[in-house]
Amino acid sequence: MTKTMKKIGFIGVGVMGKSMVRNLLNKGFEVSIYARNKDKVEDVIHEGAIFCESIKACVQNKDAVITIVGYPKDVEEVYFSQEGILNSVLENTYLIDMTTTTPSLSVKIYKEAKKKNLKALDAPVSGGDVGAKNATLSIMVGGEQEDFDVCKPIFESLGTTIIYEGKAGSGQHTKMANQIAIAGIMAGISEAIAYGKNAGLDIPTMLKSISNGAAQSWHMTNNAPKMNKREFEPGFYIKHMVKDLKIANDEMPNLKVLKEVLEMYETLEEKGDGDLGTQALCKFYE
Repeated sequence: MTKTMKKIGFIGVGVMGKSMVRNLLNKGFEVSIYARNKDKVEDVIHEGAIFCESIKACVQNKDAVITIVGYPKDVEEVYFSQEGILNSVLENTYLIDMTTTTPSLSVKIYKEAKKKNLKALDAPVSGGDVGAKNATLSIMVGGEQEDFDVCKPIFESLGTTIIYEGKAGSGQHTKMANQIAIAGIMAGISEAIAYGKNAGLDIPTMLKSISNGAAQSWHMTNNAPKMNKREFEPGFYIKHMVKDLKIANDEMPNLKVLKEVLEMYETLEEKGDGDLGTQALCKFYE
């Protein structure tokens, strides 16, 4: 770890953020956190995270600030509000937004940061709660190459596939491509299970048979058995997948699979299933 990357402010200690904070602590970083509800983060406070009562207190005098919040509106608030990140950090602080948000918002943060002599990177992740827990996330980074290089020890504490994608916003565009690919895979697995049930197959046997052939994927291994067992605990929420696919659809509205799977997830969200894991897409076929 370089000396300049010792103190980190972290905002967004949720399903994934909590594990990410733990991994940073385990690598020797000093991590300050902010959360609206202190009770929900008592476990990581006990493990060494420093709790702060405000965003401003969390991000002042830090080498880097990491955010991984829910929606673009949340990103806008934590960065641009009067007591937000951009108005509270010292010059030359590295700002790393790991939220999946709109590419245009990442560019906006980058430009505003540059005016204030700050260094902004968009670095959305893939891998869900399992990847966050095991520090095996895929991290897609947009911004300046030299800033990426300085922050690499932070990324290496959180993931195993860490790739510089290009200028500001490129990390978010790459994440959109990732979500589009996942959407198709999840729909395909859901349809395969629906087909197998309709044909009277033993689903665990079927999944075992197809999981190591050409249909192999992370989701076939990890989420298909959960679909069959109706285990819908969220590693990644349906409501957040709807948000991500809407962003992708806004960027490129003529993609057929994207549009169809977005409509499936929106249907489930409208039925009250937004807080279930994305593997609950199989409910659409029931």
